[in-house]
Amino acid sequence: MVLFFKIFLTEFIAEMGDKTQLMLIALNSKYKLKDIILGTAVAILVLNGLAVLAGGLVSEFIPDWVIKIVAALAFLYFAASTIAGDEDEEEENAKSGIQFAPLAVFCTFFVAELGDKTQLTAITFGANEGMSAAFIVWLACSLGLFAADILGMMVGYLLKSKTPDGLLNSLAFVIFSIFGVYTLYRGLHLIREGVCPIPVWPILIGATSVFVGLCAWLFARRKKVEQ
Repeated sequence: MVLFFKIFLTEFIAEMGDKTQLMLIALNSKYKLKDIILGTAVAILVLNGLAVLAGGLVSEFIPDWVIKIVAALAFLYFAASTIAGDEDEEEENAKSGIQFAPLAVFCTFFVAELGDKTQLTAITFGANEGMSAAFIVWLACSLGLFAADILGMMVGYLLKSKTPDGLLNSLAFVIFSIFGVYTLYRGLHLIREGVCPIPVWPILIGATSVFVGLCAWLFARRKKVEQ
């Protein structure tokens, strides 16, 4: 029991203020709370299971720069889709009985959390305690991470219900854009250090300019449709 609470509190504190917590606030602008909870819960269980049982094999076989680039593209995609607006599409999916939201949340959270400090915490505890305590470590890490992230979900839900229309979408766009550009920078930096000497800042500025241009075009098209 002491081991459980020690791991739970460590994981809870490690997640507080993390990017995935802010990401869950932003996801409330796109998906229903129940879909976010389901997708996040499954992602947490799978991630911590991999971390505890596999002992970090994922990070050994997949280069860090690949993880960062994929995460950056995911963040920028959600930022752009927030600008484009997809409420009508979500309503059509609901009518047709197709529910992709939990899977989308799962993939986004999984990529964002992969290689994060909370996963490294789970790997560390798993290595220290051994396979005999693997289940306790997995359960404590999962519950600690979910408890911290549920706060982000609740904040996002309250913002969605209490703030004027469009404000949460704007907040989501800013959060996803910042995470996307910063994560892309980290990915490019890892490529320069471990793969080949590339000009990080010119590529980053060019990619950001393309992203800004795309968002401006999507915003203009959305306004035209609304008129």
